[in-house]
Amino acid sequence: MSESDFLPEGTLRGLPGPLPKGERILWRGAPGVRGVLLRAFHARLVMAWFGGVAVLITIAAASAGTPAAALAAAGPTLLIGLGAVGLLAFFSWLVQRTTVYTVTNRRVVLHIGIALPITLNLPHEQIEAAGLHLFADGSGDIPLRLPPGERVAYLHLWPHARPWQVSRPEPMLRSVPDAAAVAALLSQALAERVGGRGEATLPAVAATRPEPRPGRLAAAGSH
Repeated sequence: MSESDFLPEGTLRGLPGPLPKGERILWRGAPGVRGVLLRAFHARLVMAWFGGVAVLITIAAASAGTPAAALAAAGPTLLIGLGAVGLLAFFSWLVQRTTVYTVTNRRVVLHIGIALPITLNLPHEQIEAAGLHLFADGSGDIPLRLPPGERVAYLHLWPHARPWQVSRPEPMLRSVPDAAAVAALLSQALAERVGGRGEATLPAVAATRPEPRPGRLAAAGSH
């Protein structure tokens, strides 16, 4: 039995119910496993930490014995490190499997959560602005800034939240494949939904830069 068996008839996975009349889906997707692993779970830092510890153990053991004994002493640390990265990769896969991002002409819906799934509805009128972090592989993060008072707990959102924005959390479409195209769709939808106020333009992002600073994507009116 799957999650879809509990949904009302005519409801797509990731949506709380059937689409109302006049609403249409512009894009549906999920985060990439690699992006979650490297940028949400920081696998590079984990590998660097265990690698550094293994080097220190090797140096200390080499001063008191043979090189073979030194490598044997560092072996368990390296194995634990590989196990840790493997566990993070498994959790990254679970995040990808349990997440559905949906952009319609009226709202953005985030269906997130591994053990306790939640569905977050964000009408376009409640999105003050959206940004784009574009990475070298074409994937990217699209954070959504909400008006003051429209607050979602950071821990409920993570890892689908803009990093370090704890006091005013921002829901984020994380590691979206072909992020520039998705951001363009969202930008146009936001502009159309608020009656064309403001420019629906993408920030200047260089695809060759691995992690550029975020830029303003589109304003959705004042509240």
